Amino acid sequence: MTGPQSTVADPRRWKALAVLGAIQFMLVLDITVVNVALPRIQGDLGFSRPGLAWVVNGYVLMAGGLLLLGGRLADIVGRRRLFLLGVGLFAAASATCGAAVDPAMLVISRFVQGAGEAFAAPASLGLIAVLFPDPAERVKALGMWGGIAGLGGTSGTVISGALVDLASWRWIFYINIPVAIAAIALVPRLVNESKMEREGGHPDYLGAATATAGLIAVVDGLLQAATHAWGAWQVLLPLLAGVGLLVATVVIEARSDSPLIPLEFFRNRTRVATNVTTLFFSSAFFSYFFMLTLFEQHILGWSPLRGGLSYLPFGITIGAGIGIGTALMPKLGVKVLLTFGFFGCAVGILLTSMMDTSTTYWSGIVPGMVVLGFCSGVCFPTIGNASLHEVTGQDSSLASGVQSAGQQIGGAIGLSCLVTLGLRHAAGQMRHGTSPALATTHGFVLAYHIAFVMLLVGGVLVLALFERVIATPRSAEAELGIEPAVEAVPASA
Repeated sequence: MTGPQSTVADPRRWKALAVLGAIQFMLVLDITVVNVALPRIQGDLGFSRPGLAWVVNGYVLMAGGLLLLGGRLADIVGRRRLFLLGVGLFAAASATCGAAVDPAMLVISRFVQGAGEAFAAPASLGLIAVLFPDPAERVKALGMWGGIAGLGGTSGTVISGALVDLASWRWIFYINIPVAIAAIALVPRLVNESKMEREGGHPDYLGAATATAGLIAVVDGLLQAATHAWGAWQVLLPLLAGVGLLVATVVIEARSDSPLIPLEFFRNRTRVATNVTTLFFSSAFFSYFFMLTLFEQHILGWSPLRGGLSYLPFGITIGAGIGIGTALMPKLGVKVLLTFGFFGCAVGILLTSMMDTSTTYWSGIVPGMVVLGFCSGVCFPTIGNASLHEVTGQDSSLASGVQSAGQQIGGAIGLSCLVTLGLRHAAGQMRHGTSPALATTHGFVLAYHIAFVMLLVGGVLVLALFERVIATPRSAEAELGIEPAVEAVPASA
C-alpha cells in the first residue's frame, strides 16, 4: 500500500497487533533479560565490572543511535519491509550472542542486535499508526503495544533467572530465534506495505553515523571514569571526541536537504517535551534493574533464579498500571497521568534507596518495587501516545523512532553515568577502610538518589511544558497527511 491509503480499518489489524506486540516484547525483553545473567556472563567470559555495562549499553546505544535513521527509512522505503529486515538482523545477532566465546564477540553481537531493533521498532509502531486510523482504537492499540513493551522490560528478569539457573545464560539469546522466525513468516500475511509520499532525496546517513559514533564515545568515556581519574586521557579523549561528533551531527543535520528530523517536528511542544522527559525516565528505569540485580546477587548472595523471581511484584504492578493508565487516558489526558507517573516513580526509587547490607526482601525491596512498577506502567502507554501527538501517517515511524531513541539513549547514558558515580563512590569508601559490600551498597544508594532527583525534574518539566489540548476525534484523512492533524488524546484534562 504505497499510494493513497484506504481509510477503512484492516480486518486483520488485531492479529497483526498481536504479532507486532510479540516482537516488541522480544526487543524490549533483550534490554533487561541480560541483567540477571550478568554475573554468570562476567564469570564465564571474563568481563571487568565497567566492561560488563557494555553488554547492556552496546545494545541500547546502537539502537538509540540508529533509531532515527530506522524511523525515517521505514517511512520512505516501506514499514513492513524494514520491520522484516530488522527482525532478521536481530535473530542472526541473537544466535552469535548465544555462541559468544569472549567479551568482544558478545559486545559486537549486542551492537548488531541493537541495529536490528533500530530498524524493527519504529517500523512496528509506524505500522500500528496506519493499521488503526480510528482514534479510539488507536488509543487502545497504542496502550496495548506500550504495555507489552513495559511487560517485556520487567518479565525479562524472571525469564532470565529461570534460564540461567536451569539451563545456561546463552539461552536468553537463543529463545529469540523462533519468535523472530514466526514473525517473519506471519507479518507479510497480516500487514500490507505502507510508506510516505515523497519526492527525491535520501535519508541523512552521515548524520546517523556521526550521532551513533558520538554517543558510543561519550558513554565509553563515562564508563572509563569508573576506573580512571576524570582528567585521564582514557576519559577525556572519548568524551571530547564524542561531543565533537555530536556537534558535527547538529551541523550536518542543519545543512541536510533530507535531515533525519525535519525542523517542523520540533514545533509541537507536547511531543518534544515527551521526548526530553523520556530521557529522565529511561535513565532511572534502566539503572534500577541493573543495580538492584547486582545488589541481590553480589551483596545478598541470591541465585539468578531467586533474583529473577524477586521481580514478580514488578511485573504484576506494571501490568495494573498499564491497564489503568490506558483506561484513564481519554478522560484525564497524558499530562495528568504522566505527571503522576513521574512523581510516583520518584517515590519508588527513593524507597529502594533505603537498602543496606541487611535488607530483607519484603521490607526493603518490595515496597519500592511495587510503587515503581505501578507508576512505570502508567507512564509507558502515556509516553507512547504523547510521542505521537499531532503526528500524521506520513511521519508515524519517524515519531516512533525519536521516542524510542530517547528511551535507549537515556537508558545508556543514564546507566553509564549512575554506574560510574556509584562505583567511584564505592571505591573512595573502600580506600578509607569500608568493607567492599557496604561500600558498594552505598554507591548504589547514591546512584538511586540521583535517579530520584532526575524523576522529580522530569515531572516538573511535564507540568511546565505539556500543552492543554482538548480531545477531538482525528479524521482518517488527517492520518494520511491530507489535512492538518488534530490530537485524538488530550495532553491535559
